[in-house]
Order: sequence, then C-alpha cells, then structure tokens
Amino acid sequence: MSSKDSFRDSEKDIVHVKSSIRQIAGLDDNVIGLEYFEQAQELSQEEVEAEYKKVLRKIDYRILPILCVTYTLQFLDKLSLNYAAAYSLKEDIGLEGQRYSWVAAIFNFGYLFGALPSNYIIQKVPVAKYTGCMLVCWAVILIGHVGATNYGGMLVLRFLLGTLESAISPSCMMICGLFYPKDAQPMRMATFLSCNGIATMVGALLAYGLGHADSAAIKPWKLIFMVIGLINFVWAFFFLWLTPDSPEKAKFLTEREKAIVIERVSHNNMGIKDKEFKKYQMFEAVCDISVWLMAFVGLACGVINGGTSNFQSALLKGFGFSGLNATALQLPTGAIEFVCVFAAGFAAILIKNSRAVIMVLLCIPPLAGLIGISTIPLVHRWSLVGCTWLQYMIGGPVIFSWIFLNANVAGHSKKAISTGIWFTFYATGNIIGANIFYAKQSPRYKSGMIGCITSYVGIIVIAVVYRLLQMYKNKKRNELQGGYTEEIQRQAIIDGFKDMTDGENKGFRYSL
Repeated sequence: MSSKDSFRDSEKDIVHVKSSIRQIAGLDDNVIGLEYFEQAQELSQEEVEAEYKKVLRKIDYRILPILCVTYTLQFLDKLSLNYAAAYSLKEDIGLEGQRYSWVAAIFNFGYLFGALPSNYIIQKVPVAKYTGCMLVCWAVILIGHVGATNYGGMLVLRFLLGTLESAISPSCMMICGLFYPKDAQPMRMATFLSCNGIATMVGALLAYGLGHADSAAIKPWKLIFMVIGLINFVWAFFFLWLTPDSPEKAKFLTEREKAIVIERVSHNNMGIKDKEFKKYQMFEAVCDISVWLMAFVGLACGVINGGTSNFQSALLKGFGFSGLNATALQLPTGAIEFVCVFAAGFAAILIKNSRAVIMVLLCIPPLAGLIGISTIPLVHRWSLVGCTWLQYMIGGPVIFSWIFLNANVAGHSKKAISTGIWFTFYATGNIIGANIFYAKQSPRYKSGMIGCITSYVGIIVIAVVYRLLQMYKNKKRNELQGGYTEEIQRQAIIDGFKDMTDGENKGFRYSL
C-alpha cells in the first residue's frame, strides 16, 4: 500500500471534506495546494503540531542549504567587480574617473530593467525551473567578463548580468514563502541573506589568493571572474536537480508531509500560489501606502549598498592600504554581516512583534560608522577601517523589508507587483549609490557619506511609521470583528486560497 493510500483512510470522509470546503469557499480544482489542504483536514491539530517539527527539519535540510548556497554565489558575483578593482581592472579596461562608477551602476540599470518583468514571470511559471535557467545564463555572462577589452564591452556585460540576476532574490523570497509559515520565515530569510557575509569572506580569500597568481596566463582580475563564473555554472545544474517548484512537487516529502506543510503555510492567509494575474491587485499594490513605505526602504538600502559593495576597496586603498591588503581587510566585514543578520533573524522569532524595532536597531551601528569615516582623522586609519566594516550590516534592513513584504502583502498578483516595485527602487538606489562616490573626493567621499547617512536616517523613520500603521490596521480590524476568533482565522485561511489581498481578506492580520 502506498503512502498516499495509507494516508487516505476513508475516501468517503475525504470527499465530504473536499466538497464542503469547495462549497464554502467557492474554489475550483485548479487552486494550487488545495487538495493537500483538504487532506490535512483529516488530521487533528495535535497530530499536525506533533509531526510538523519533524517535517520542518526535513525542509530545512533540503531547502535552506539550497537558498544559502544560491545566495552566497549571487552575492559573490556582485562583489566580483569590487574585488577585480583591487587589481589592474581599471587600468586594463580604461575605467578612469567616473567610468568605474558607471560600470558599477550599469549592473543596476539591468536589474532595474528586469525587476518587474521577473516578478511577473515568477508568478506565472514554475519558480525553481525558471531560477535555475537564470543561474545558468548569468554564469555564462560572468565568465564572458574575461573577454572584455574596453569600457563599452564591460558596460554591456554588466547590464546583461544585472537583468538576469533580477530574478534571483525574488525567487528566493517566493520559495521561502511557499515552504514556511510567517512565524518561521524571519529566521530562514535572515539565514540565507546572512550568507552575503559568507560570500564576502570567501570572495576576499579567493581574490586575495588569485591576486598572487602573477605567473598565470591571464591576469588576476580575469581569474576572479572566471573562477566565480565556473562555480556558478556548476551550481546552476545542482539547483535545477534539487529544488522543487512548490511543496506539492517536493519529491523528498511524503503525501502526508506535503499535506502538513501546506496546512501550516495556509495560516499565512495567502493560499499557496495562484498563476492568474489579476489587474485589480496591481492597482491595489500601487495605491497601498505600506507598499510604498517598504519601497522607499528599498531605495535607501540600494543607495547604501551601491556605495558599500562597489567602493569598499577604494575606501580602504584611500586609507593607505595596498590592493592586496585592501582585499584581505574585507574579510571581517563578511563575518560581521553574517553574525548580525543571522542574530537579527533569530531575535525576530524569540521576541514577538519586534521586526520593525530590530530593523531600527540594525541601522544604528553603520550610521555611527559613516559619521566616523567622515570625521576621524586619516592618521587613525585602523579606526577608519573599523567604521567601514560596519557598513555591511545593510543586509539587516534589506532582509527585514523582504520579511514584511512576504508576511504583510497578500494576493499573489499584488505580491508580485509589490516585490517588483521594491526591487525597482532598490536597483535605482544602487545606481544612485554608485554615482555619488566621486573619484575626486577620495578618500572621504563626502557626497557618498552624506547620501548613505541620509538613507539610514530615512530607514529608521520609515520603520517607525510602518509599525504604527500596521498596528492601527490590526486594531481597527479587531474592533470591527470583536477580536480574532478561531472562526475568523479559519475564514481567513479559506479567503487566502481564494487569492484575496490583505486589503480584501478582513481576517488577515499584519506582522509587526
């Protein structure tokens, strides 16, 4: 007897459950995940709770490592230009003056170009297969950097790379949302984004080692692109092989386990996935002030990241360190990011309704570091180095804005547009950030420091406003409905399978 047969103890009871859910909810057979949700109704909550911990560990062992490796490699890819700049890239390609800034910025023009289309496509197609194909294409483009001989060629390559990579972060967000309920998402999302820190450390070691390859047939900066590109290329095929498109398609789960996962994820009040694009949800996203608040957080994060990821080497060299030493000194930045972002995700689970507060706290140390870079005398270069190390904490505000988008935006078309808007603003911010660091202002980069300081202050203010707004919405719904009863929660789950937005689904409650 198969696991599916053993799970269905009574076909008669299941048919009754299915028909009652469909009649109450007005759902059809094409709703993704509904069949397994129906099967889960045979189980008591005690059974689900008892078995879910085991199933969650099983998902963590499969899905979380995939997301971590993918995110490590995609950030390593983004940092490749920064590491190559520590060697002879600028001289060989002719990137004098602001040309290097534009090569750094053009990646984000590509990201900007692909942000909204990528989020639309991800909603319509199997997310894992699409992401795997993008990984293959981006690896090929990264390897192609080896053949760049002039400024124009490098601009084209970086634009294409940005366009292809615009799919990766939204895909990781969606995969996380498909397999994890709201309360489990902060830790998992913080875990894979903290791998940016791992990428920084691995990349710094790799670039430092390749920088000693003076006798190689190709120059160190070309070796950096080639090695990182080849690693990405190999991983893309592992990703395609290992990653399921949804819990329904997860071969590593039994039929019973799939039902338990979908039952738990259904408590997000968003269903599982709806491939139909609904125009009214697009308009709701555009008119939702909460979406725009997070979008402006994305803009601010982009400004900071655009400067930090592309000018870390330039800052350190400006403080009097050689190219090799400037590369090696970026190792601690990775460790700081890994520990801080991971710890922030862990804190968000331990302390209820603390996400906006943690976002604010994560902005304070790097803000102090920026003020230090602007004011500490250049003779105290190790103090200045310490201030630059703090800048890689920007991953914290990024991941918490993603967590809010995943948890507080319901309706799959609305979520796709909201996420697309966020990444559009983020890409715009990266373009701004890469172009407010003027070569003539080295090593202080006054304009860059002012832009980044303003951005951190903006994130702090927006996080406070966002929290107050969501608290107000929850309070109004509780007053109208007389609390948050089990009946309201049950209806909210069914309305989630109807693909209602958070505005339509009155049983939806916002995370803080």
